[in-house]
Amino acid sequence: MSLLKRPKGTADILPSQSGEWQKLEGFLHQTANAFGFREIRVPTFEETELFSRGVGETTDVVQKEMYTVLGSKKNLTLRPEGTAGTIRALLENGLLNDALPQRVYYILSCFRHENVQKGRLREFHQFGVEMAGSAQPSADAEVISLAKQILDQLGLKGIALRINSIGCPVCRKKYQEALKNYFSGSRECLCADCRNRLERNPMRLLDCKVESCQKIGKDAPLILDYLCEECSQHFEKLKANLEALGIEYTVDPRIVRGLDYYTKTVFEFIGKIPDEKGREKDQTICGGGRYDGLIQQLGGQYVPALGFGMGLERLLNILEYQKISLTEEKFCDIYFVPMGEAAEIKSMQLTAQLRKEGVSAQTDVMGRSLRAQMKYADKINARFTVVIGDNELEQGEAVLKNMKSGEKISVRLDHTFAESFSDIEIADRLAGENL
Repeated sequence: MSLLKRPKGTADILPSQSGEWQKLEGFLHQTANAFGFREIRVPTFEETELFSRGVGETTDVVQKEMYTVLGSKKNLTLRPEGTAGTIRALLENGLLNDALPQRVYYILSCFRHENVQKGRLREFHQFGVEMAGSAQPSADAEVISLAKQILDQLGLKGIALRINSIGCPVCRKKYQEALKNYFSGSRECLCADCRNRLERNPMRLLDCKVESCQKIGKDAPLILDYLCEECSQHFEKLKANLEALGIEYTVDPRIVRGLDYYTKTVFEFIGKIPDEKGREKDQTICGGGRYDGLIQQLGGQYVPALGFGMGLERLLNILEYQKISLTEEKFCDIYFVPMGEAAEIKSMQLTAQLRKEGVSAQTDVMGRSLRAQMKYADKINARFTVVIGDNELEQGEAVLKNMKSGEKISVRLDHTFAESFSDIEIADRLAGENL
């Protein structure tokens, strides 16, 4: 039979890679907590209506990319993003009746049926934060500063912040009319998707990735010229707040984001990541903004809100590209090499004793020869080895060998072993592996 393979657009996270993921996720938990955000966990799938109402029926996500199971009463969809499900959870569980703002974060997997390329998978992972309850520009600045602190403390270089305002429904209506007038003259030259967007949601034309549509749109009207006074003041205050925090930014009036729920502030953190052919290319590592109407759209009272999503695969890709490792090389602290059944029992006892003390300890479970065990110990980067045979059991002592320096020391094979080894191992590390 042929070997079964993982589905296209998914990835296996192997033991050699999981350490980086664990370290990154731990760092994200810690940083979010420092900003007052608490973790929330939501279901992997939701009723399809949540995403059609929240994300927007005219978006590519809803029209093309969702994984949906058709039911007799309700259709269910694997979440394509984290915000809609999180807001649903805040509403359903009454968290918006508590003290505001509510600050929550999540680390979760998302699913979109889209073209697979480097840094873009059909199952991908996101870190995201949502803040509900504040309409102030200072809240926008705080959320942006959280994203920036994460990227800075990871040591990433060359990351650029781009911001824009896409206004409120009032000023956006005038802007959409201006876009319709601009693009209508080139209607027949637009791709099929953009011809549909022209009628239903003209701002989506600015987010099209088709080169011919991008050329047509290069001189399109800019949203900043159509902002109402309130939206304009909000944007100016946001810029003043970012400057007060020492956060550099570029105003990019072409940013519209890909989801319909955004209002006013939108932003992206951009970094260079190589594509499949190794060419450097700008990629969005983190994107977000305001969605003041979303909570009302999902059946709640009007509560302003904002947040961002950060793709973990892209984050790890750029960390790797910039040669930044979050984890040190993994070692086995001590490997016991038993020779005979009685020695196997003693090795298992000592291994269990050390593990209770937080020491990474292993022993043979394959019935290998002495030579094969020593080879294995070398492969797993064991710091120390202890060979235990009949003589060692009879004498109650064995030789502890430093696998890097080759130096040896005699140790007792009794209840004092764990304490003695801990002293030796700590001293060894402090001395740079020289006993």
